[in-house]
Amino acid sequence: MSVAQYMAAANAHYYATRDPLGAGGDFTTAPEISQMFGELIGLWCADLWDRAGRPDVAWVELGPGRGTLAADALRAMAKAGLAPPVHFVETSPVLREAQAMRVPEAQWHDSIDTLPAHRALIVVANEFFDALPIRQLVKRQGWHERLVAAQDTLFLPIAGKPLPDAVIPEALRDAAPGSIIETSPTSVAVMRGLAGRIARGGGALLAIDYGYEGPAIGDTLQAVRGHAHANPFASPGEQDLTAHVDFATLSAAAQGAGAVAWGPIAQRDLLGGLGIDQRTATLARGAPERAEALLADRARLMEAMGDLFRALAVTAPGWPVPATFA
Repeated sequence: MSVAQYMAAANAHYYATRDPLGAGGDFTTAPEISQMFGELIGLWCADLWDRAGRPDVAWVELGPGRGTLAADALRAMAKAGLAPPVHFVETSPVLREAQAMRVPEAQWHDSIDTLPAHRALIVVANEFFDALPIRQLVKRQGWHERLVAAQDTLFLPIAGKPLPDAVIPEALRDAAPGSIIETSPTSVAVMRGLAGRIARGGGALLAIDYGYEGPAIGDTLQAVRGHAHANPFASPGEQDLTAHVDFATLSAAAQGAGAVAWGPIAQRDLLGGLGIDQRTATLARGAPERAEALLADRARLMEAMGDLFRALAVTAPGWPVPATFA
């Protein structure tokens, strides 16, 4: 099978059968680190909605984890006058249960296809695109699709049939043997679908993830288990598989669907521009005993994750420039 098929099947089982977040899980995301992350994302949404003329909108989150980001964002949005209906795109029954505890008014969807069709959408995708399947193309004497072969319980990557040079970006065709190029047709399809909806009906999307601006050479497929890196071809379905996001390709997909793309910018610049320092100080004044922990959370979001994670914004034509992307 292709790497994309392997990744899709492994992650489908993985997310359907557990809550992978937190100290007892395999990894921790920014919303689980601090309430400040979700609050600032909520204010970003509310500010854009306000400057767009306060239209009728639905708020959508793709892959909302435990619902922590949504709960924090909705609380901040409500203080700014925005209280939209909430829609989650989530297939995991385990995570849906956790989300319902935090955001009981949410409506759930298996895909973007059933999202509301007659109102503007404000969409948030935090660490969503990194878990979507990727294809890998590997250079030997020529280029080949990378496949995954199974023998008993052992899974190994192998080179498949040769590919025509026409499918390889011209600047990368003469790369050294062993080089790997990654593409994510699923990510492009999701972005095109949402950007087309936004271009036609109004709204915006904010995607935050670790990634790069391609096309580029590199193998970024990785597995995380117990908060440590693992072999992505070991124990399929029992560990989180992700890959770095090509923001240049997502931006091009959004623009090709008629939307306007902004960025990407570093997470450090996004959160800094939204006032994380001021929010940290406010929370510390209200709970002096938590001041040290709040500063540590801020450092993790701004320093440990600040440059690796990037943010891409997409808006409908005619909508205002989103905050921090000017």
